[in-house]
Amino acid sequence: MKRRTFLAGLGATSLAGIASPAMVRAASDTPLKFGVLTDMTGLFADNGGAGSVAAAQLAIDECGGKALGKPIQLISADHLNKPDVGGNIARQWYDQEGVDVILDVPVSSVCIAVQTFAKERNKMFITSAGGSADLSGKFCSPNFIQWTYTTYALANVAGKAMLQRGGDSWFFIVADYAFGQALERDVTEVAVRGGGKSLGRAPHPINTADFSSQILTAKSSGAKVIAVANAGSDTQNVIKQAEEFGLMGGDQKMIALLLDVNDIRSVGLKSAQGLLVTSGFYWNMDDRTREFSKRYAAKMGKPPSMMQAGVYSSTLNYIKSVEAANTKDPAAVVKDLQGRTFDDAFLRNGKLRPDNLMVHDMYLAEVRKQNEVSDPYDVLKILATVKSEEAFPPLSASVCPMVTAKK
Repeated sequence: MKRRTFLAGLGATSLAGIASPAMVRAASDTPLKFGVLTDMTGLFADNGGAGSVAAAQLAIDECGGKALGKPIQLISADHLNKPDVGGNIARQWYDQEGVDVILDVPVSSVCIAVQTFAKERNKMFITSAGGSADLSGKFCSPNFIQWTYTTYALANVAGKAMLQRGGDSWFFIVADYAFGQALERDVTEVAVRGGGKSLGRAPHPINTADFSSQILTAKSSGAKVIAVANAGSDTQNVIKQAEEFGLMGGDQKMIALLLDVNDIRSVGLKSAQGLLVTSGFYWNMDDRTREFSKRYAAKMGKPPSMMQAGVYSSTLNYIKSVEAANTKDPAAVVKDLQGRTFDDAFLRNGKLRPDNLMVHDMYLAEVRKQNEVSDPYDVLKILATVKSEEAFPPLSASVCPMVTAKK
């Protein structure tokens, strides 16, 4: 009896160790799973939302819908612009749904929450919409990448341009959360270095409808430059209401530090014309941007924003590095990304630094006047290209622990 039991156990063990052809096929067909975590219905939906999902799918389709011989499955969710909601979705995606990489993620405070789980679970997270320079600074982590822009780049390009035009006194209408605070800080540093000064600030909560108090305070400050340090529909509402209060086109100059094509379309050229804009992408800049934007517009009916183009680029290059590294292990993928230079429809002169900040050329642009526009979406004219090494801070100034530990 003991011998029969032993043999039965040995047989069971042997059979368990041999995978059937069906089991092998099932394992090889297990998809890589990408998650676009975004704002589907709120104030950042125009520049992210369904457009970010479409941009990621374009990149996946361009790669044949597969990586490592496996199909790629794309899922999406709305984080409602709340860190706790975004963090919970990230945890569920990583722990229960097998998501390999999370993409997009507007709102810097949501990014910080997602970063925590990405690091703990050793999964990838690449933000296109999170802008606070602190994300790749004091909050940096080995498997998180800030791909599209930072508050430093926005501040550095637009701030210097305004200083050169005589804007040496500033007042800030500021979103009172991580992104707005970082943007105000970075612009103030640029202004002070250039001989300017801040005359004050008027903070507001996210998703504000009435900016009359902030606009009147800014107007009475006497500042030469009124800087709008927010994003999405908050920026749109400030600009619309500023025109009603007679601020547009007057002696005080307004600058919207983060303004994209969809924002300008919502505001209208009458209100936005003449505003300076910093961007990392413009759909009608050259043949490559137009070719990508044509494919995107076939899905969405309009050109992509900077953030949506960043989702496309980050997804495309993540897949390429997974293939090159022959693994989805974050350390190997990041190592491959850091070993390459990038030149695609979005990235020009791109390089992933050791702090996992993607640096690339940025552009100073101006909103066209109404009589200059024939295509309703061709609303910007590029004034200057700012090379990556000038737009972003030097690596030597990084406070990322991954960098400072090596100094």
